[in-house]
Amino acid sequence: QAQLVESGGDLVQPGGSLRLSCAASGINFSFYTMGWYRQPPGRQREMVATITSNGIDNYSDSVQGRFTISADNAKNTMYLQLNSLKPEDTAVYYCNAVHRYLAHTEYWGQGTQVTVSS
Repeated sequence: QAQLVESGGDLVQPGGSLRLSCAASGINFSFYTMGWYRQPPGRQREMVATITSNGIDNYSDSVQGRFTISADNAKNTMYLQLNSLKPEDTAVYYCNAVHRYLAHTEYWGQGTQVTVSS
């Protein structure tokens, strides 16, 4: 059974940094596109960043240049480095895995809270 577990969320001041981790079990990173999504209070879930198994990354315009996604395939762990945080980055951050070849094969983590406030 596949499982994604996020960690690293916290309360941080504007301008600060955090590193989120997503530990995956039961899946092979080589067959998945991994991603981070977030859901701000009262809003819909939105894509933050994605990374393919061969390291191609993609970012939303709102985080481009401030956030960095990475993955350690050997450890089955994905990361999101969040720098220059803004209050509007406050959200629950979710880890996502989508199988590259099998339709409707997708997994989500339970989420980790990031709060940016002074």
